[in-house]
Amino acid sequence: MVPEQTPGGGRFPAPVRFVALGDSLTEGLGDPVPGGGWRGWAALLAGTLGERPGGVELVNLARSGALAAELAERQLPAARALGPRFASLVVGANDTLRAAFAIERVADALDRAHGALSADGAVVLTACLPDPGRMLGLPPPLARPLARRMRAVNTVVHAVSARHQGVHLHLAEHPWVAERASWSVDRLHPSERGHRLLARGFHAALAAAGLPVGPAPALTLDGPPPTRAGSVRWMATRGTRWVADRCTDLLPGLLGLALQECRHGLAGSGRLLDAAADRAAQAALAALADPDGGGARQAAATAKGAATMAG
Repeated sequence: MVPEQTPGGGRFPAPVRFVALGDSLTEGLGDPVPGGGWRGWAALLAGTLGERPGGVELVNLARSGALAAELAERQLPAARALGPRFASLVVGANDTLRAAFAIERVADALDRAHGALSADGAVVLTACLPDPGRMLGLPPPLARPLARRMRAVNTVVHAVSARHQGVHLHLAEHPWVAERASWSVDRLHPSERGHRLLARGFHAALAAAGLPVGPAPALTLDGPPPTRAGSVRWMATRGTRWVADRCTDLLPGLLGLALQECRHGLAGSGRLLDAAADRAAQAALAALADPDGGGARQAAATAKGAATMAG
């Protein structure tokens, strides 16, 4: 820790900080606190970090709706200025829900953010995310293009974490992800139980990496679990507006992707779309590895074309 100057001229240790970057998942949606606002997995995890309980200060910069590029451009400078010991980069689901999705932009943003925070000496946490189409229960022609996009994002997140030696959580592979009780009424954000399980997953990953942690976050809930009636109320009120907002941006393009999906399904050539998405992700990663930039631009152009084909 770097000493800071006190008003009287003395010195005291600078606080050990955990800075959380990302979107609504990290902001804490689905885990409300009395009086309004959200808590979330980052706050639950922060209380277990360090060599003594409460010894790590959480600064949550995550913002609902954030894309990977916004994280790198807006949240990253603020995070670096805080000099965190721990930082989390959990983002990408919103990118898959945008008509202008481009895996090379996601890869570039995540690599810049992870590289900068790692170079500053922070322990960086990342996670693979579950498929939003599956969580929302969309019909297969709509769900498959979103699943393909999420798979590409997860491929990039995993590779970037390995590239910068971060602490990576295979969240999409955890059994609790498939359990309805782990998700809030909107089916996109974890419930309190889900946030607690997510915090425990990161806690276990940090402990496995040999980093100092206290007891794991408890699984005892502070509030009631989500109910079917709550899901209906959400869809009838806030959910309708959420769907309308997403439809304005995503639906025209998604319908085109669904039509393409149906054509390939009838022709038995759906594997071509999968292969194109895989090539796009690999090209985006190859572009990051080129120190000169020339080859990176060519690889990024290739990735853009493949991503357009794959959705």
